[in-house]
Amino acid sequence: MASVKQIQVTFDCADPERVGRFWCEALGYVPPPPPEGFASWEAYELTLPPEDRGSWFVGMDPTGVGPRLYFQRVPEAKVVKNRLHLDVRVGTGLVGEERLAALEAECTRLVAIGATRVRLLVAEGGEESCLVMQDVEGNEFCLD
Repeated sequence: MASVKQIQVTFDCADPERVGRFWCEALGYVPPPPPEGFASWEAYELTLPPEDRGSWFVGMDPTGVGPRLYFQRVPEAKVVKNRLHLDVRVGTGLVGEERLAALEAECTRLVAIGATRVRLLVAEGGEESCLVMQDVEGNEFCLD
């Protein structure tokens, strides 16, 4: 049996580039270089049929450690809570007020780039407190 070496996280969305650029900014990810022979992704997109332009976007961890993020356009709108979400780990090893301060600081940064704060879930002792948020298309994620 083969073992999994890497994973890709795929987002269904209405505007792949908008959602992808939000997550690149949030996580310090970058788009990959354009395909060989193209100076930019825009130049590459012009070679695609009009209906395929803007249908996907990719974000990569520049260190190569994190999973590749793939954003694909889908026709249906998001209508219910995600069955799976990302946890953005900003409070690892922190407890109490120090943890809450780290969560709040990251929340402020992400709200400035388009995220929405939903609610703070305070755990007893503050050791596992997390902040529920939404990205630019309403996909839930947590700061923990």
